[in-house]
Amino acid sequence: MSTLIPIGPFHPVLEEPEYISLYVDGETVEDADIDLGRIHRGIELLAQEKTYDQDTFLVERICGICSASHSWAACLAMEDIVDVVIPDRARYLRTIVHELERLHSHMLWVGLAGHILGYWTVFMWGWKYREPVLDCLEAITGNRNNYAWYCPGGVRRDVADEIWPGVLKAMDEFAVQTDMLLHAILDDPVILGRLKGVGILTTEDAIAYGTLGPTARGSGVPIDVRRDEPYGAYSEVDWDVMVQDGCDCLAVAAVRLLEMLESVKIIKQCIEKLPAGPIATEVREIPRGEGIGHIEAPRGETFHFIRSNGTNMPERHKMRAPTFNNIPSFRPRVKGESISDAVLIFAVIDPCYSCTERLAVLGPDGRPYMKGKDLIALSHAKTEELRKNS
Repeated sequence: MSTLIPIGPFHPVLEEPEYISLYVDGETVEDADIDLGRIHRGIELLAQEKTYDQDTFLVERICGICSASHSWAACLAMEDIVDVVIPDRARYLRTIVHELERLHSHMLWVGLAGHILGYWTVFMWGWKYREPVLDCLEAITGNRNNYAWYCPGGVRRDVADEIWPGVLKAMDEFAVQTDMLLHAILDDPVILGRLKGVGILTTEDAIAYGTLGPTARGSGVPIDVRRDEPYGAYSEVDWDVMVQDGCDCLAVAAVRLLEMLESVKIIKQCIEKLPAGPIATEVREIPRGEGIGHIEAPRGETFHFIRSNGTNMPERHKMRAPTFNNIPSFRPRVKGESISDAVLIFAVIDPCYSCTERLAVLGPDGRPYMKGKDLIALSHAKTEELRKNS
């Protein structure tokens, strides 16, 4: 008879609140379930109350780690309706920032993986090497996260030529550090013991569950929107899609580490080929119609759909982040594995619950426990209580 072990919704190794139910027999996981719905923020409804320009700032707040992914996908959906031509310089600038974001996202994951493994050297290395990438993003956009960079028709601000030598130097150093980290991990028997052969997701299951990004590529599925349906400057620079057929946690980790080296190649080529010219095409209004935008975010394909009714606000703005597809693959991965590996197996998909939430937890009568205004009032009351007691 199986025993239920609950993990979360608040747990030291979960970076965001989520509830995982493990059904175990002794130390072996027999089945698992994931309960969503604890940080739903109603982004899609809020988007209908914003102008198209404001919408790009809103969707950046879906996730601080992949904010460029959401704002670029939203802009592509708007531009699909308008059928506008983006200036070449804007396409290259968009690509540079997007790949810098991939570097900081993947290196953040490396650090968190080290934390979950109890391997603090990897944790400190990963987050130390990530800092110069964030410095580059700040130098280019003015912000380390939530860049306020993408806009319908291009980008909001140009970049001075004197910025690029510093970025190129940082990329050269980052490539050396990533290569060292890659070999250190692959040569470490303890890390190999925790990752190799653990959390198997077969190629067939990866396809059946509709997995995306490194989760799919670590199981031998060669998909990548940047290559399959090019956007930005990806078709004009030389790079490769990183695929591993190990189908385990080690394979997914290797994909992310190797992808960072490819991102460095893309960034350096975009800087070297960066054309002169305007940074945006003016978009005065969005006519009636429907548009889609999808890009290869660090975790996989991010998809945005926008329906316009001819006003200055979208009638519908639907988003689907890659974690929405990748979370169900935890179940076949974890079956038959040890309890001690369960959280690591879940972390290998690099879940982002804030990106994913489409549900609200309901009470026994089928109604929400609280409405949005009630939650805001509760938050204000709690803040005032803390202020009085401080």
